[in-house]
Amino acid sequence: MLRELLSGSGGIDPSQLAGAAGLPNDPASLAAIFSQLQQAMNQQGDGIDWNVALRQGEERAASAQRQVTDDDRARLEQAMQVAALWLDEAVDVSALPTPPELLTRRAWVTHTMPIWSQLAEPVALSIADSLTRVMSEQAPEELRSMVQGASRMMRGIGGAMFAMQLGQVVGQLATEVVSGGDIGIPLMEDGRAALLPQNVAEFGEGLDIPADQVELYLAVRELAHARLFRHARWLRLHLITAITAFARGIDIDTDRLEQLAEGFDPTNTDELRDAVVNGALIRPKSDAQEAALARLETMLALVEGWVDVVTADATSRLPKSGAVAETIRRRRASGGPAESAFATLVGLELRPRRLREAAAMWRAVGDAVGIEARDALWAHPDLLPSSADLDDPAALVARLTGTGAGPDAADADFDEALEQLLRGETPAAPGEHGDDDEGGPSGS
Repeated sequence: MLRELLSGSGGIDPSQLAGAAGLPNDPASLAAIFSQLQQAMNQQGDGIDWNVALRQGEERAASAQRQVTDDDRARLEQAMQVAALWLDEAVDVSALPTPPELLTRRAWVTHTMPIWSQLAEPVALSIADSLTRVMSEQAPEELRSMVQGASRMMRGIGGAMFAMQLGQVVGQLATEVVSGGDIGIPLMEDGRAALLPQNVAEFGEGLDIPADQVELYLAVRELAHARLFRHARWLRLHLITAITAFARGIDIDTDRLEQLAEGFDPTNTDELRDAVVNGALIRPKSDAQEAALARLETMLALVEGWVDVVTADATSRLPKSGAVAETIRRRRASGGPAESAFATLVGLELRPRRLREAAAMWRAVGDAVGIEARDALWAHPDLLPSSADLDDPAALVARLTGTGAGPDAADADFDEALEQLLRGETPAAPGEHGDDDEGGPSGS
């Protein structure tokens, strides 16, 4: 049955199925897609071949790209050099060990796909397993053993379809992002920064801002982002682990899937497409997932807020820096590449209000304790501000400056620590008292 479907027979138009999956349906692309699905049918093992996503993403990105010219290289390399000098004055984190890269859209897909596939795999496996389970349960009794016997093949096809869709999403993102860190998570290798000259030029089109100022501002932002993740070595793994942990908890609404399967009309795939795009097949988030998303949102807001603040400080010499910053804020509020990426992968909707609160908090901390003490908070996850600190930056500043605890409080802490020592216990470090447990940086 599946072989007939993929060979184009069986009464179902392959182009309609491709359209339902959000894939291209021109003859050449369609032939390549079904060739890849046939390979997935014969694939051994339970893993997903993410090379399918890479090929789809590269093809989509390359369809509307131009190469990096010598003029691009000379102009943007100079902007990066100036950006590095300006950033040195605004942060207390070391410079990058390697020079920034200038990438085409296709090269960005190639460089970032390993992380995209790592983030997407838990969702892909959940969807593939659910499809297999529903088909096995819905099959007539006389066909059930055959369907169960083909479950690995069906799982491979489901994984391949998801990989193709991921490739299309990443390929589309490659036409929008301006840099390696534009998504908000470190997609490049550790210590690497990158700009996409074609997208940088398109970002500045229509703005009443000189192109060189746009380039310099975006260069500072990208270097700030890359430097932060190299400085806080734990941060990259922390974010990626948080996203994948949430994704593993995603569950498919099998009842909804069964309804679609029962009433599926091969000549009208709009309902299926809408269900996939709108996330109607995914069950509502559990309480644990909601808590995990809140922690993840706080961490991403802390990163972006810090980058906003240090970029503003480093580009204060630019006459139009405020105008570029406002353009970025509007882009983010209207659903930029970062918002669409996280919404597609894990259903995370970044709130611009939270990002503004994070930036205001970092500004207050920097003004109160200085750049060095501000950036030292990134040394360990236990030192980072919490969600509560975003709501009340004054309390955080009071703790950091020691103005929030008078002599009586200090004496009480000393007496408590001494009493613990006399009992043979190890005194709790500052900030580890039971009352403070809910204010940890992980937001737990």
